[in-house]
This record gives sequence, structure tokens and C-alpha cells, in this order.
Amino acid sequence: MFRRDLSLDSWFFSFLASLSRGLLAFAALAKNQTSEGFAPVTIETSGHTYEYVATALDWWHADRYCEQHFAQLLFEPQDSEQDSFSKLLQSHHIRGSVWLKERDGVLHKPKRRRGHTVPVLVFRDKTDTKYVKVLSDFPALPAVTACAHLQWDTRTQEIATIFSYAVPAFINEFQLRGFVDEEGFVRFALIVHGHHSPYLPVFRADGQWHHFCVTWQQENGTWAIYADGKRRASASGLCAPGPSAPQAIYGQGTFIIGQDQDSLGGTFKAKESFSGNITDLHIWQKVLSMEQIEKVRSCWVIEQDRVFGWSLNTLELESTVQTVSTQLLCPGPVEECRALEVGSSGFSYASCLQTLPFICHYRRDAFWQLKRAQLESSHSLVGRVNTLAARTVIPDSVFTSDVQDMNLSMALSALDVLATVLREGEMSVLQPSDLLAVLQLLKQVSDMEVQEGDELEMLEELAQYYMEVTESILEEQNIGTWSSVSQVIRGPMAVVELCDRMVSLLVPLLTAERTKITIQHGNIGMEVRQLELSGQELSGEAYVVQTPEKGRQDFIEVPAEEMQRLKTRGLRRVTVKNLWFGYGALQRCLSGSAVSWDVVVASDRGHKYVSTTVGTAVISSTLLGDYQEISTSVRYRLQHRAQDLPDTLVWPICAFWNFSLSPDAGGMWSTAGCSVLTSLRDSTACFCNHTTNFAILLQVYEMQTTTKEEFTLQTLTFIGCGVSFCALIVTFILFLVVRVPKSERTTVHKNLIFALAAGEALLMFSELAKSNKVLCFMVTAFLHLFFMAAFSWMLVEGLLLWSKVVAVNMSEDRRMKFYYVTGWGLPVLIVGVTLASSFNKYVAQNHCWLNAQSNIIWAFVGPVLFILAVNTFVLLRVVMVTVASARRRSKMLTPSSSLESQIGVQIWATAKPILVLLPVLGLTWVCGILVHLSIIWAYVFIVLNSLQGLYIFLVYAIYNSEVRNAIQRMKDKKKALSFTNCSRPINYLSSPRNTISWETGKLSPAAESALPGPVQRDPPVKNITNRGNFGAKIPMGISSIMSPERPAVELTAFKSSGF
Repeated sequence: MFRRDLSLDSWFFSFLASLSRGLLAFAALAKNQTSEGFAPVTIETSGHTYEYVATALDWWHADRYCEQHFAQLLFEPQDSEQDSFSKLLQSHHIRGSVWLKERDGVLHKPKRRRGHTVPVLVFRDKTDTKYVKVLSDFPALPAVTACAHLQWDTRTQEIATIFSYAVPAFINEFQLRGFVDEEGFVRFALIVHGHHSPYLPVFRADGQWHHFCVTWQQENGTWAIYADGKRRASASGLCAPGPSAPQAIYGQGTFIIGQDQDSLGGTFKAKESFSGNITDLHIWQKVLSMEQIEKVRSCWVIEQDRVFGWSLNTLELESTVQTVSTQLLCPGPVEECRALEVGSSGFSYASCLQTLPFICHYRRDAFWQLKRAQLESSHSLVGRVNTLAARTVIPDSVFTSDVQDMNLSMALSALDVLATVLREGEMSVLQPSDLLAVLQLLKQVSDMEVQEGDELEMLEELAQYYMEVTESILEEQNIGTWSSVSQVIRGPMAVVELCDRMVSLLVPLLTAERTKITIQHGNIGMEVRQLELSGQELSGEAYVVQTPEKGRQDFIEVPAEEMQRLKTRGLRRVTVKNLWFGYGALQRCLSGSAVSWDVVVASDRGHKYVSTTVGTAVISSTLLGDYQEISTSVRYRLQHRAQDLPDTLVWPICAFWNFSLSPDAGGMWSTAGCSVLTSLRDSTACFCNHTTNFAILLQVYEMQTTTKEEFTLQTLTFIGCGVSFCALIVTFILFLVVRVPKSERTTVHKNLIFALAAGEALLMFSELAKSNKVLCFMVTAFLHLFFMAAFSWMLVEGLLLWSKVVAVNMSEDRRMKFYYVTGWGLPVLIVGVTLASSFNKYVAQNHCWLNAQSNIIWAFVGPVLFILAVNTFVLLRVVMVTVASARRRSKMLTPSSSLESQIGVQIWATAKPILVLLPVLGLTWVCGILVHLSIIWAYVFIVLNSLQGLYIFLVYAIYNSEVRNAIQRMKDKKKALSFTNCSRPINYLSSPRNTISWETGKLSPAAESALPGPVQRDPPVKNITNRGNFGAKIPMGISSIMSPERPAVELTAFKSSGF
């Protein structure tokens, strides 16, 4: 019997042992599937590769998993692709919910789930002196919510007042008190209008940080207390509205943290004071929902209806109250994240902390580039690092690595070993797989979350190793390696982004005694500093980096006026992060990167665009205020190598790297908000109205014209403009002095001549204003205005000409108003809008004219091209009408004329309006479109347009029949006056009727009768210009066109003669 029991017992223990081994094996398998996940399912399409990971992770870990595998979490499919994509997943037996990344949520900096650093008020002991006053004006509060993070002092069990709000009517208007009970729980009680709620337990007194919220509303006196995201107590009837109770908490009271007010703003008692630490206090004039309270607990700030936000700038601290900075480990964002419901072809939202499978998205070419790098790898670097560390620091393949939450000691050890291996230099050139492995490790380190209790001094050492490793992989010999994996890592600026995350980890090291930490290794450096804004005198704070060349330096600074602006906003201190990457492999890789549309590649006259390169260090600056990023302007100067290439022109451009442009490529260069301040042969100073990563782009142009040709062109321009200016002035004076009959055409002539003369006068002397920046800006603006006005009046000339050819139902008075609006109003509007929208990019760098290297030049070229197109159409219409008129006239007057004679008439009818109208319609400027084809067109363009004023003088003053007739009338009047004075001077002077008609040039009847003898009357002279034009035998200029509908129409604003 005993043996039977023994054998049964043995069998039982054997069964337990085997069962235990099976359970352990199952547990190991489950652990492996949980940590490593099932083998990912790879799905390929024509342009993309998707990797389905069945292991369920929260959204944040899923996003990090994809990022560390050089992919992106699947973006939300377009509506048109949704059904087909869902069917694609189902064909691979994928169903259920998977995480998505929303397209409008793409950020160039990763969201951080933890690490909310805040200033903390330290109430070390219970005392009647320590207090903090809130410097905010509180409105009347019919509802209120107050939330904060609290660390309770467990050494005392007496009642403590967390905060008290007093008004003259009620000292205990709004108050929160608490104490530790015998069971070790902190109990809270809320007081409103002097009415006291019961003390109820809310959290354990364990010395840890806890989050609490208290709410109250006037309706029904409903109140609640929340702790660590859960409702701990709630009831109604706490000072509900009644005969003896006010409707709301009174406004304009005094809010004290840490003390109970027995009188307004004072009379504190030590036994009722608070002992412990408090931070992140916020107050709203409404009752927050449970969801909103959970967001506040997760360190999110709800701005709506907030009456007080946590900031040392709005607190008055008693001198013995201490402040420190701490990093709260928030439970993580609780906002809902997007999920794709495979099978139903729909979307849903789930808590971001929920675990779901997910899909990593690769571009197809990047995926196979990554695969190829892994297959061709010898794992030499990875093997040496893991051997030296005696553990797996870097996995053999990026595809098999898991998301690891590194702590500070692990990160420091890993980078120490990696830096040692790279320092030994046995591998002169990194293989693509080695570079990817190093970047993957740097990603993990930069995503590290500093835990409570970590030795912060280790952070500085970690940063030293981080900079050393980064500098090693950016050495010149690794340029080819970077290029071979550029599609995988989405550009070399990825390493700059990683360093920006790393420098953020150094912020907790800053103290009142140590306000700056600078780390530099070789060709790269980082700095974090804390700036006090409380001083009276503020100056620009610059981050200065000495370049390898002796006596030269790069710098970036926040201007003093920006510091003053931040001070007026109420900020007491700001934190500045700076990075600097000297010229090397990074810049050479970036030189082939894309540029945005605002980095214009424009060929100027005589210059052909060749290339754009990054010619300087990459430098960055970021400002933090109250632990949030602040947008501010910066100035920076970067040294670039002098370009002594023959027959080339180097054009510096201030640019920054915009991560949000083309996220698949990692971003691109942009110039938005940046402008050149000064540019020297070997350095350029810039201004930008924001903070990010900056550099100087050098655009290289091949010179198409020699120095001698440029000098010749400038000389011709100056001489031609001088001649034209003088001719225009003489023409303008003639129109005023000889008293040409007032009409639409003479008014338009005078405005055109004035605008063109003013523009050419400024153009001749614009080179003298280059040395004075303000004067050059003004000259550019007026040049833009007057030349724009000249072209606008050329447009008016075309419209006026059209009105003579086509019947227009508009009175002359209304037409002139329209012409003035077009001629002067339109240029003023164009110049004004251009200055308002692009003030910092308005002027070119080397001369006083619009910036041809940006879109500003289109504020002139665009309207000019439109005007030339309209006037070209008008001219074609005029030519068609005149040719048809000449053909009809020729058939009527000389029906038997020869074919050669008729052809001659038509050729003259075609050529004459073209020659007469070209200068006033501005069509000679069309040659400017052809300048880039040959230097010959440059000479043609300058000769035609610089002598435009002389051409106008000859055609429309010297050979203008109206001007000549006016001069003749003046001569006739002078002769008549002289003759009258000699015959009967007394009668002529005494009779106002004895005058000469200025319109006919004849004496009045009274004057004729007063003559001493018979007057020989000349036969009447017919005005030839009213009888038709363009006939071969009528060379009196453009005047009218015969048509079947109308006997004659006035063709143009000018009536020239003499052709």
C-alpha cells in the first residue's frame, strides 16, 4: 500500500514537473511572441511596401517601432483608396483594427509621451510665513475646476491648507484642505462660501506625486474630487443657491497657495499651513468633464475658459519659499488615436494607450535598399560592439530589433562602447548596414525618458558620447555610405533631428548656478542655456562657434528687441537650445537635396544657373518658455568658402530646413521668412522670423557676358537714358507751353511722358544709392512705381486707341476717371501689396532694383507681360483696319493702278502704324524675353528701350501735326499782334473784341474792319488730317480710317506727320 502511494506520488510529481516544463515553455513562447511579435507579414504593391506587425502595442510604441525600423506608421488612406486597401489586407488574412497616423498630424518633432518638466513650489515645513500669492484677477465663478500635482509631506498628520481664496464678503470663499488619517490616506475637504464638505480619502500618503482636481458649480451645489484620474468623492448641496447664499464665487479675490487666510491676504497659522510640494496648478471657470480631467492629468493644457495657468511669472513668492524644476512622469496622452477597421472599410478611434496591431509603411525602393544593405552586410561593426559590451547592444538586423525603453545607464553604456569602437578607427569607411545600426541606436537613446531617481550628471557624459558618435558617422569618408542609404533614412537631416532631441534631455541640468551647458566634439556642437529676462537691460544673446580658420566664427543670436518682447509677455526666463554642424559630409549630402518653390532658380541677364550647394555650417536655435517652444526671430552669420571659380557668380541665399515639406524625403530647403542682411565675399548675415535649422545656400551662375560687355551695356544704358530723359522733358514742356488743345490724347501723352521720364531719371542714378540700404530701398520702390505707371499708361494708350476703332458707350469724363485709376491707381496697388507681403525680400543684393532671385520680380514682369499682350492685340487690330482702309481707298481713287503700286500702298499702310505706335505701346520691351538667347538681343533691347524717350520726342513732338499747328498759331498770333500795334495800337488795345482766334489763326471781324486797307483773305485751308490716312500720297500721319459704317474715326492719341 505504501509502495502504491509512493508510486502514485512519484507519478504525480513527475506529472507536475512535466507540466511545469510545459508551462515554462509556453510562457517563454508567449513572452517571445509578446516581445518579438509574430513574424511580420510583408505586402508589396507597385510603389509601396507594407509590413503588418501582429504584436499589439500602444500607438506610441507602434509609432516608435516603425520609426526605428526606418519606416512610418501607416497613414490614413485616401477615400478613393480605402476600399481597395482594405481588400488588399483581407487577401493576406488581416482583419480587425490597426493603428493609423493622421495626415494632418505629421510633425517634424516626435510627440513625447512623458517627461513634463515643470517648476515646483517647495513648502519644506509647516510655518506661518511661507506662502505664494497668485497674481491674477479672478472673475465671478458660477462654476470652477482646480487641478494640480501634489506631493504630500508624510511627517505630519495635521490639517493642511493646499490653497485658499478669500474675498471681503467671505474669507473662506473657496478653499481646499486635507490631512492624513490613521490608515495612511490623504483626506480632502472642499469649502465654498464658508460651507464645508466632509473629509473623504482621495489617495495614499506615500510621498509620491499625485494628481488631483476639485470641481464645484453653483447649480445644485454639485461638487467632486478626483485623484489620479478617478473620481474619489462627489455630492450636491454644497452651498446651493438660496436666500443666504450668493449665486457664484465672488471675483476679484485673493488666492493664496499653502496657507489659510484668516483675514484677506494674511493672518496665517502654522498648524493650518501646507507642507510638501505642489506644481502645475490650473483653474478654469467651468466644470471639466472626466475626459478633460484625464487629459489634464496627462500634462495637457486646456486653454478654453482657463482663468489661471501655472507659471512662475504670475506668482508672488515669499522669500523663503523655494522653487525647483522636476520632470513629472505623466501617464501619457489620453487622446484618441485613429484606427483602420479592416473588413468594414471604416475608421474608428481608440485610446492611444490601448494595444493594437499596426502596419509600417515603406516606399518600395527604400524597403529594398534597406534589405540590400542587410544582405550585403558583414556585421563587422555590430559584432565588435556586441563583443566588447559582452551583450547585444546593437541587433544584427534592423528588422529583428524590438522597441526598447532604454534607461540612462543602459544608454550611457551602449554609447560608450560604440564610441570606443569608432574611435579605434579599424573600419575607415562604414558599411550601409553599420550606418543604419548606429542611427537606430541613436534613435533609441534620443527617445529615452529620464526616470525619477536617475543621476542627472550622467546626462552630460551621455551627450559627450552622442556628439562623438555623430561626428564619427559624419566624416568625409562616409559620404558614399550616406548616399547609398539616403532613401532609407529620408535624408541626412535625420541626424540633426536626433541631435535636437538629445539636447532637449540636457534641459533638467540647468540650475540658477549653472545657466549654460556647451558640448562640442570636433566639427559639431550643442548648447543649452537659461536666460533671465528680469534684468533692466537686455542684449542679444548669441551662440558663437569658432571655425577652424583662425579669427573667424559663426554665430546665431536672438535680437535684443525679441528678448524685450518676450519680457513684456510676462516671461521671466527662457531656455535656448543651439546646434552647430560644421562644413563636412552633412553639407555635401544636403547639396543634392530638393528645394522648395520659394528657393527660386532664376537666370539673370547674362548669367546661366549652374547649381545650388550648401556652402556653410548648419546652425539651429530653439527657444523654450515655460517648457513650451516659442516662436521668435533670429539673426545669424555663417562663414562660407570664397568661390574663386572663373567666369562664375555665386549668389548667397538664407534658407532653413523645413521638415514638414515633403515628409517622405525628410524635408527640403525653404527661404520663407528669411532674408539676407549683408553679404561679403566669405560670409553672409541673415535674418529669419522663426527658429529652426539654418544654412546659407550658394547658387552658382555661369557668366554669359564678359566684363567688357557688361561695361558696354551699362554705358549704353546710361547714355540712352540720358538722351531719352532730355527728350521727354522737352516733349513735356512743349505740350505745356505751346498749348496743344486739351483732349484725352494729350492728357494721356503727358502722364506717360512724366512717368517714363521719372523712371529713367531714377534709373540713371540708382547705382549711386547702392551703398545706402535705406536709400536703395526707396529708389527701388519708386523705380517700381514709375516704371509700373509708365506701362500702365502704355496700356491706357492701347485702350484709347481701341476706343477709336471700336465704339465704346462711355462718356469722355468717365473714360478719363477710368484711365487715371488704371494709370496711377493700379501701380500704387501693385507696389503697396508687394511691399506689404515681401518687405524683407524686395530689393536685390547688388543693385537697386527688384530681387530677381525671388518671386518679387513677378510683381513687375507679370503686369508688364499682360500689358504687352493686350497692346500687341490692339496693334494687330489697328493694322488690320488700316490695311483694309488703304485697299478700299486705293481701289476707289486709282482703280487702274498697277499691282506693284497697290502692294506698296498696303506695305506702307502696315508699316506706318507699327512705326508710330511702337514707342507708346511699349512693344519694344518684348525683346527682353529674348535677352537670354544671345548678347545681341541684349544690345537690341537696351538701344530700343533706352532711346524710347527720344523716339517719342521725334514722332510725337517734332512730327506731330497738333504740336506744329500750335506752334504755327503762336507765330501767327505774334505777327498779328505786331501788325495791329503798328497800324492802330490805341483802338486795338482799347477794344477787347479785336483779338485773334487761337483756334483758326485768323483775325476777328472787328479786327479786320479796323485794318487800314483791304485785307487779302487767304483761301480756306482744308485739314488734310480729317480726310483719311495712310495713303501713299497723303504722308500726314495717322488720323482716321474710312469704314462703310462710319465716314471717319480717330485712330490714335497721336497725330504725327512728316512720314
